[in-house]
Amino acid sequence: QVQLVESGGGVVEAGESLRLSCAASGFTFSHYAVAWFREDPGKEREFVAAISATGGGTYYANSVKGRFTISRDNVKNAAYLQMSSLKPEDTALYYCAAAWRGSYYALGSYEYWGQGTQVTVSS
Repeated sequence: QVQLVESGGGVVEAGESLRLSCAASGFTFSHYAVAWFREDPGKEREFVAAISATGGGTYYANSVKGRFTISRDNVKNAAYLQMSSLKPEDTALYYCAAAWRGSYYALGSYEYWGQGTQVTVSS
């Protein structure tokens, strides 16, 4: 029933840009904060960016500040991550997630998760 579906991943060169999309269905999207997390094989999932339910507040990991921009469209039930000046260390499987309440930064706050989309940045 509840679904979050990521898309837009791919292979790019360092310094290039990429835009990820997250399509939501099966719940009242506008009531939930949305975040992007990422992980490499065998590593812990880490916070990347989050946006409040209305879109009025955005939050970023220090490693992506100034390079990534999170946004949402509550009419389309979608969220986005615009990734610029990509670095090889940005290579990861990227997930979108939705939370009713809690800490924007905490993995455990998010109830719903997508399947992930792979981003690979070559040097």
